[in-house]
Amino acid sequence: MVRSEHAEGIALLTLEQPPVNGLNLATRRQLLQALNTSLGAVEVEAIVVWGGPRLFCAGADIEEFAQGLDGPAFTEPSLPSIIAALDAATKPVVAAIAGACLGGGLELALACHARLCDSSAKFGLPEVKLGLLPGAGGTQRLPRLIGIEPALKLILSGEIVAAAQAVELGLARWTAEDLRLAALRQARALIGQPLARISDLPARLADGISPASYFATQHALLRQKLPAPRACIDAVALTVDHTVAEGAPREFALFRELVGTVESRALRYGFFADRNAGCAPALPPGAQPPSIQRVGVVGTGTMGSGIAIACLDANLDTLVADASADALAAGRARIDAHFTAQVKKGRISAATAEQRLRQLHAVAGYEGLADCDLVIEAVFEDLELKCRVFRELDRVLPAGVLLASNTSTLDLDQIAAATGRPADVIGLHFFSPANVMRLLEVVRGGQTSPAALAAALRFAKRTGKIGVVAGVCDGFIGNRMFEEYLRQAYALVDEGLLPWRIDTVLEHWGMAMGPFAVMDLAGNDIGFAIRQRRMRAYPERPYSSFPDRIYELKRFGRKSGAGFYAYDATGKRSADALVTALAIEHARALARIRVSITDEEIIERCVLALVNEGARLLAEGIAERGSDLDVVYRHGYGFPAHRGGPLYFADELGLEHVLQSMRTFAAGYQGSAWEPAPLLLDTLRHGARLTDYQRRTS
Repeated sequence: MVRSEHAEGIALLTLEQPPVNGLNLATRRQLLQALNTSLGAVEVEAIVVWGGPRLFCAGADIEEFAQGLDGPAFTEPSLPSIIAALDAATKPVVAAIAGACLGGGLELALACHARLCDSSAKFGLPEVKLGLLPGAGGTQRLPRLIGIEPALKLILSGEIVAAAQAVELGLARWTAEDLRLAALRQARALIGQPLARISDLPARLADGISPASYFATQHALLRQKLPAPRACIDAVALTVDHTVAEGAPREFALFRELVGTVESRALRYGFFADRNAGCAPALPPGAQPPSIQRVGVVGTGTMGSGIAIACLDANLDTLVADASADALAAGRARIDAHFTAQVKKGRISAATAEQRLRQLHAVAGYEGLADCDLVIEAVFEDLELKCRVFRELDRVLPAGVLLASNTSTLDLDQIAAATGRPADVIGLHFFSPANVMRLLEVVRGGQTSPAALAAALRFAKRTGKIGVVAGVCDGFIGNRMFEEYLRQAYALVDEGLLPWRIDTVLEHWGMAMGPFAVMDLAGNDIGFAIRQRRMRAYPERPYSSFPDRIYELKRFGRKSGAGFYAYDATGKRSADALVTALAIEHARALARIRVSITDEEIIERCVLALVNEGARLLAEGIAERGSDLDVVYRHGYGFPAHRGGPLYFADELGLEHVLQSMRTFAAGYQGSAWEPAPLLLDTLRHGARLTDYQRRTS
């Protein structure tokens, strides 16, 4: 709803549409009615629009887009109509901005005559991340306010900027006073003054830059030629020689086109999948998850240091411990260096870095972690070592401290069994670099309590992660599926393809990195160890010997300067003649060379291997819901967001097509790897979608 108050000649219009003050049809109708009423009231001389002291507006209601071009998102009053009414207002309108001012919320603010914010404000136009563009004048007004180049950068990146940067850009004026009172005062000061409409301003490029050349360059710089970024550039280009009145309808037409694209549908699916992931389980009556304010990290290598940084960035007191004093000192130095670099890059202030480092404490032994709420083990991936650490933690830490392992593949139940408190043991599988990657696999052991799981999911949210619940199995969700993806990549080499062709095809399709580049980054020595363990545990599965030959040459990847690729001093990769010769000789020796393998087959073999194993995981109850698997792959493994995820890709491809392709692949080498998961067959039989699958919890 929109609440309207009048006092001393000022109308205060308050957006009250929890949780994010979204601009759905009902809210738009009320806002337009309140605006028109205020403009028509003789006693009202100026207007303030705000969303309360904590949140301005996070934009349009994305759920409305799913109902198509005849749905509520496009029913009048549309958002562009609201924006046009604000722009045409004959009385001063001030936007008072606290918290999120995003998407349509920022477009709303840009149509006002002044914008005032407090230190909590965050600004951005993230529509491109949903395969859209700002469709209510954002591409037309923002370039006029802050200049074409910074505006296009914000629009193409979808970046969200804090209040200080927004003020520096000229998006708003900052106030340290009570925001509501300051906005009322600002509105009063504007009474009788000429109205400062952004739509009256010219759009500016830096001196000497040709518009045609600039926009052509921006198109050329796009890594992937997706519809939304291209449309964003074209819409901003309109500002050079079109008024807002001329450009806004063309912008909205582009927006309508984008809503129906396959990329936008996939990205909007991903948005809701992210939101649904990490929902805490229902707790027994009276149960409360423990509050986590103080975190201990055992192990200060690269992963442990990254976890500590993530905790510090979340304003958590963080204690680090290591068995070696030298390792502890090195970890502390690594963390210090990170924050120093952040200050130099202008990402945080020196005061912020100092405050975060004040919350970092190095302790000599595990006893120093006694007052922590959560202790995360991040030692080497060895089951015996991890069990030893947990036995010691269990011995010295008081009851109630949650114990978490950062294991990526090992049996969490065996680790929990090393303690006398298995209900308080959880898996927290961070992805490297831990302070950057958004994915966190939250592993529920066989005896993990609902309260411990809920606390871990709250911790994930506190640290800015997307927590995805996984059950216990070898590799959990991500790495278990990745094994099948790798199996097909290696099998393609067995059949005569070179590693870089496979990587190139998958990267052009949208993967952040191909499988061979990924293994060079992870370390081929680590891959070898995992493969040896799995060959012992699952000898019936097919394994290629090609990666073992790379390991035997001590080509461990980037860290050794050579793996499947060669690497120069800067880390840039290139195809290697030695590996070319090795791959050709390997395939000839196996006598499996195929004359022609299409790009489509490369993509489908690798991606459908993920799908089939994902269906097995769902049936086993390892994952909570089908969409969670897509969240894992988009945020942890570089799966292209505009393709939704492996399961979404399969649903869109059609499960009949998926199974037909699998039957074709099963007729060739490694046919046993293509036995369809029963859930895949069952989903097709019922005309359902894999992404809609949800685990029964009762």
